[in-house]
Amino acid sequence: MDLESTYEIDRVAGFISARAFRRVALQFPDEILKDSTRIVAALHEKLRSFNQLQAGSNGDAKDVKLYVMADTMYGNCCVDEVGASHANADCVIHYGRTCFSPTSTLPAFLVLGKASLGVPLCAQKLCEYIKKAGKPILVLYGLEYAHAIKEIKASVGSQACFELEVHYADIMSPIITPPETFSSMNEQPELSDGQCANVRSTQESNAAYCIGGLTWSLPVGRRMEDYLIFYVGSDDPAFANILMTYNACEIVRYDATEDLLVNDFSQQKRILKRRYFLIEKAKDASIIGILVGTLGVAGYLHMIHQMKDLITRAGKKAYTFVMGRPNPAKLANFPECDIFVYVSCAQTALLDSKEFLAPVITPFEAMIAFGRGSEWTGAYVTEFRDLITSSPMEAKNQSEARFSFIQGGYVEDVEQQEVEEVEDGVSALVNITEKALRVRDKDSQTLMPGTAKSGAEYFAARSYHGLDIHPENNFSEPFLIGKSGRASGYKNETAQQS
Repeated sequence: MDLESTYEIDRVAGFISARAFRRVALQFPDEILKDSTRIVAALHEKLRSFNQLQAGSNGDAKDVKLYVMADTMYGNCCVDEVGASHANADCVIHYGRTCFSPTSTLPAFLVLGKASLGVPLCAQKLCEYIKKAGKPILVLYGLEYAHAIKEIKASVGSQACFELEVHYADIMSPIITPPETFSSMNEQPELSDGQCANVRSTQESNAAYCIGGLTWSLPVGRRMEDYLIFYVGSDDPAFANILMTYNACEIVRYDATEDLLVNDFSQQKRILKRRYFLIEKAKDASIIGILVGTLGVAGYLHMIHQMKDLITRAGKKAYTFVMGRPNPAKLANFPECDIFVYVSCAQTALLDSKEFLAPVITPFEAMIAFGRGSEWTGAYVTEFRDLITSSPMEAKNQSEARFSFIQGGYVEDVEQQEVEEVEDGVSALVNITEKALRVRDKDSQTLMPGTAKSGAEYFAARSYHGLDIHPENNFSEPFLIGKSGRASGYKNETAQQS
């Protein structure tokens, strides 16, 4: 495929010209960065021709400045509004894999790209599975194969594969406009058209679904569990999102690169068991860190406040961390946290934390662990926008004993010291400090029985606090001259040998 067709040069130039944007940020992932110079040159040429037409009709036209963004603070699938703001951009053109998460402040145009796909081979595999499936089929696909779905649909229809009901998902609009009602990051966002949630919406007619940029509707009375999902694409985060969200459905994946069907997802199914284990481990946690995994997805700040409120109501201590992409080395700097809650888009939420010092869970798992009346049913939600509520969620009562699968017995959570409304901030700080100091033993640096309930308690019980400072010694000491030279032979050692 040629460059203009693959990266939709005409559509992108038309989008920029129609909205009169003058400063445009182009966001490239690493795998497409090699083509960035050619794309920028083609866009400049196309925009120049549009400007000449506008100059002929309006008498004047201004040049458009293009800025290339090659590195993102978080996942490549999200629109990097922070990076675009550094260039004072009016909009963002996003290339490559995307999660279709709504933006907060800047409009965006998503260029999905076009991966090669053998349409006859894929249609043949789909027809063979239609004949032996025995249930209705829903065809989902990776966004890079969206350009070939019409041909697949026509090819399947020409082979007279009408024994069963077959539905094809549609792709959402590539233009993302920030919701007008989302004026403050502290308010709850209202999703605009094309920005629906992953779960089914209640309608009088058909049931509407959407996930990762795909949208479809099912007839009245039908559920997702009644359908077999035929997925066209690779084993990537987009497919993992579908596999986790619709884990009760039978799923078959067609690998376009290998031309084969994959229906053994036992390894992926084990992920659900591990997520349940992390939920049980989170119930025993006392100090929780909230990791900010996005600074651009609409509603992220509202979800952070909702998580902090839920954790506080559960009698636990919450700390918020903004550190870019998390890794074991970064999180190891905060050993006082028993567990972390990762607030990010749906395709980066499932972070494999096996090598981390503390587990990392999603907001959905945190709601089950800390919310009252929440039980594990097997259903899973990766999109945090589906969890945003206008009213605070009721937390679990700490005074009730519960069975801990991690400790293997009944435990009773210790409530944090409640501060009365009449108590001012100074007295509250004194009480917390006294409580932290009581954790330390008189004659040793060891931690007494019980776990720390805050960062202050954890720090007070540590055996190492940094360099020892003796404030009683107020006299300055003379400077000492150290060794000089190379390690193989310092100057003073050379003088002694000679």
